[in-house]
Amino acid sequence: MHRLNGVPVEDGAVAFDLSDRGLTLGDGLFETIAVFGGRPALLDAHLDRLAAAAAEIRLPVDRGLLEAEAAALAQGAADVVIRLTVTRGAGARGLAFPGDPAPTVIASSSPYPAGALFSAVRLAQASIRRNPTSFASRAKTLCYLDNVMAFDEARTAGADDALMLNVAGRVGSTAMANLFAILGDELVTPPLAEGVLPGIIRAAALEVAPTVGLEPVERPLTVDELMRADAAFATNSVRLVMQVKAVDGAEISGAAEPLIRRLASAVAQVCGAPPPG
Repeated sequence: MHRLNGVPVEDGAVAFDLSDRGLTLGDGLFETIAVFGGRPALLDAHLDRLAAAAAEIRLPVDRGLLEAEAAALAQGAADVVIRLTVTRGAGARGLAFPGDPAPTVIASSSPYPAGALFSAVRLAQASIRRNPTSFASRAKTLCYLDNVMAFDEARTAGADDALMLNVAGRVGSTAMANLFAILGDELVTPPLAEGVLPGIIRAAALEVAPTVGLEPVERPLTVDELMRADAAFATNSVRLVMQVKAVDGAEISGAAEPLIRRLASAVAQVCGAPPPG
């Protein structure tokens, strides 16, 4: 199902301004939101993140419209995935922001992918690095080619997702998720300054960590630490919590796997999702 600026699009085809800056420059933002049992998970947190990023790039956002679009797509649905996209709208050729932008809002939903929830992953290191100075590293922008190419590189190598290091050679994230390592009683994840996205499920995992006996720690993480962790996992808003089984074919210990399952259950409760099986 698709909607454009609050209006349903019946067949997926619609007249679109080819000078829209989302198309020509990737000038826009998006959020992907899982819907469980007809309720968008952590919707306020998603809209808060989008609003904060929009303010940083001076992109006008109608939060009320986005809330209404999410409600319209979730109504009567069971488990689906919603995507909300906001572009700066049409603009003249060149880089300068339009003086009076008229943002475009695209909303869509698709069936929740079968088997995605809590699925384990195997990673392969990608050659593309995350740049902590780039706005695109800390926001869900329409300029997503680094992630796309890293993901394709990893899939070509036979993995499920990419391990993306930052420009300093430390652990950043995967192409589609934040990363965590369980080291003793610490739950370690790279801080935002390392070039990672302020993930919604990342924040939820840090919040619930003490309830399962883990101390949340945000600090730089080396590849060596990740590989010798008691267990590792990744988080995103669709799959929630995914145990990382291996990197480049080298297995990561699953000694702390029971802690991952307990944390995944706590995150599922926060999101209104079914618990892990």
